[in-house]
Amino acid sequence: MSSYGFWLSAAGMKVQQHRQSILANNLANASTTGFKRDLAVVLSRQVESQESPSGFKFAHPVLQGLGGGVDVRPTYQDHAQGNIEATNQPLDVAIKGEGYFQVSDGTETRYTRDGEFVLNANGELALAAGDGKWKVLSDGGAPIAIGDEGGEVGISKDGSILQGDTVLAKIGIVTTDDKQALRKVGENLFKVVGVEMEPVNSELATKSRETSNYDVMIGLARMIEASRAYQLNATMIQLQDQVTGQAANTVGRVA
Repeated sequence: MSSYGFWLSAAGMKVQQHRQSILANNLANASTTGFKRDLAVVLSRQVESQESPSGFKFAHPVLQGLGGGVDVRPTYQDHAQGNIEATNQPLDVAIKGEGYFQVSDGTETRYTRDGEFVLNANGELALAAGDGKWKVLSDGGAPIAIGDEGGEVGISKDGSILQGDTVLAKIGIVTTDDKQALRKVGENLFKVVGVEMEPVNSELATKSRETSNYDVMIGLARMIEASRAYQLNATMIQLQDQVTGQAANTVGRVA
């Protein structure tokens, strides 16, 4: 019985440690443009006699009622839109509603909600993050090159790249109904697993950026909650260890 309690408390510590790791990563990206927060998913397990396909011939009625503890499941990504704030930078844009920008390093295509763009050393529209390595793709799937002459460069609400009065290209925006097919790969980018991205006509907020969708105050409160839950499970393990020691050294002593 005491051993069973050890396992339940240890599982609780594992879950809270997992939660703290995810919450800490969210907090570290609270000011990252277009960041999408992660949510820890926890599964309430059944006892082994209920989970086993063949079942058990004998089951302890008390243990059956205690449950099988908790376990972590794959992390869920919240793709809800963040707030849009003005930057007054001519190459900054934010997607209103559905969609992701397509970017490429020349080898792989990735997706992002980060619309802070710059011109890289080759005169191509690129993400400011990554030192211009990730080039923004047009609706035709090609990098967007901008010449040295022709006037000031700007972006319209429909994604058209303007140099003076000339339309050079249009930013490609794509989406999918299965948001969990988008997997984080670092650098605030996503890759797609198992689905095809489809073009979508979304309006852009010009000279603006989308903020992270992580609420810092709520996140801090949940970090405190997870820390306290971790400590409570650790305390339970200590108490159970003391009870086990007393059972071995006192209760089992022969008079």
